[in-house]
Amino acid sequence: MAAYYPQIKDVHVGAVTASGVLFLARGIGVQAGARWAMLKPVRITSYVIDTILLIAAGLLTAILQQYPFVDGWLTAKVLWLLVYIGLGTFALKRGRTPRTRRTCFVAALAVYAFIVSIAIAHDPRGVLSWWGA
Repeated sequence: MAAYYPQIKDVHVGAVTASGVLFLARGIGVQAGARWAMLKPVRITSYVIDTILLIAAGLLTAILQQYPFVDGWLTAKVLWLLVYIGLGTFALKRGRTPRTRRTCFVAALAVYAFIVSIAIAHDPRGVLSWWGA
């Protein structure tokens, strides 16, 4: 399986990008009151992308033999992922007011960017590690 590492990583990075772009588009759609953002085919597309992302992530952890709750940067990614998911649900559907949805949407985008920075840095401090924090 290690021979497929570059391809699996490309699938993972592609799925991360697709997931983020779709979340951004849906969030903007929800903020604008567009019905398409919550239509079943759009939601299913999101689930499919996220499933591919998680399967690729699992394969990468097995290949690299780096695991959440063992390796700090992966632990940070998993914990921040839970925060991102929570914020995302309030941004897209559970937020009761437009202000709540908007605030959670912006916060979710910031957390998404931070998770990406953790992945790039392989450091739980993510982008903060680039400035010696």
